[in-house]
Amino acid sequence: MHNHDQERTILVLNSGSSSLKFGLFTRSADDETLLLEGAAEGIGRDDGRLRIKAADGRVLLQQEPTLESQTVALQKLSQVLVRQHHARPSAVGHRVVHGGPRLRTHQRITDDVRRQLQDALHFAPLHIPPALALIDEATQIFGDAAHFACFDTAFHATLPPRAAQLAIPRRYADAGVIRYGFHGLSYESLVAQLGAALPSRAVFAHLGNGSSVCALLDGRSVDTSMGLTPTGGIPMSTRCGDLDPGVLLYLMRTERLDADALETLLNRHSGLAGYADGESDMQALEKRAAAGDAQASLALDAFATAVRKTIGGYAALLGGIDLLVFTGGIGEHSAEVRRRVCDGLAFVGLAENDPAGKVRVLHTEEERQIARHCRQLLEAGEG
Repeated sequence: MHNHDQERTILVLNSGSSSLKFGLFTRSADDETLLLEGAAEGIGRDDGRLRIKAADGRVLLQQEPTLESQTVALQKLSQVLVRQHHARPSAVGHRVVHGGPRLRTHQRITDDVRRQLQDALHFAPLHIPPALALIDEATQIFGDAAHFACFDTAFHATLPPRAAQLAIPRRYADAGVIRYGFHGLSYESLVAQLGAALPSRAVFAHLGNGSSVCALLDGRSVDTSMGLTPTGGIPMSTRCGDLDPGVLLYLMRTERLDADALETLLNRHSGLAGYADGESDMQALEKRAAAGDAQASLALDAFATAVRKTIGGYAALLGGIDLLVFTGGIGEHSAEVRRRVCDGLAFVGLAENDPAGKVRVLHTEEERQIARHCRQLLEAGEG
């Protein structure tokens, strides 16, 4: 077993389609403290870069060359860890977006868990293959560490049947076709940050490239806007959100689109990008809208309205809202979007510059939340 006198660190890996974020944590004062963090961006592109920073912001490594793969990024990271005198991590935590029907709790990655992830491939064809590849690479590079999978769906395992089941024949639910919900690690980190200040009826809005809203009753998820996949709910940067299913039938019939073509259309060319002829960046859209661009204005209006309607629906579900929290890149940084969302929510007692403090902006800490889970699982395993 590990020597407990050594610094027991936890490395958290959070992989996107062409990016890899990571953080190294140690335990101090009853919580996880960041030692170093960084990101590899634009993996496989010629404008990629790798940055690793110490907790105080000092840059430990900055490289601008192409990173051929996540493996190369991981190897560079392990070299920096050795140079910075951090013992090899005791545990590595992996953020996994979707674990399918059988993997709904954060857990140690065993051969069996890896097999079940492979079986869940069709639930998240965009997310599971890179996650599996990263798990395999990390297991090779950090072979003596315990590896854990933390699922973005786990927080929503508390959804009641009326929220989780879809209005299609029940045999599909038995096969795992249900509402899963996502951004769970982000929502868990907000619950942890708020602690005793979290009231009974709360709504969290994680707005970023992917956006979702969650209704919480006594700290548990009772409804959320994303569905079987992270494509559902409110329109996002490049994802359509909820659509009349007839639209898909129409596209299949008139344009003969197959599943892959539909996937590309709905996940990569829709949402804000669909409204604004390909522009999906919120800051750029706000600039264009301010300059009188009608398409950008429409994208902004439709997005904020979808978020507001969802929050209004959750007010009806919860019987009122005691706290609304914005998080994510857009939620944290776009005062314009927050203003537009809150405009019209006065009837549930929410106003953006609310003196009662019922509307808050918090920075999501997914990586720290993963580290917390890993530490608990690590210690439970030794108990």
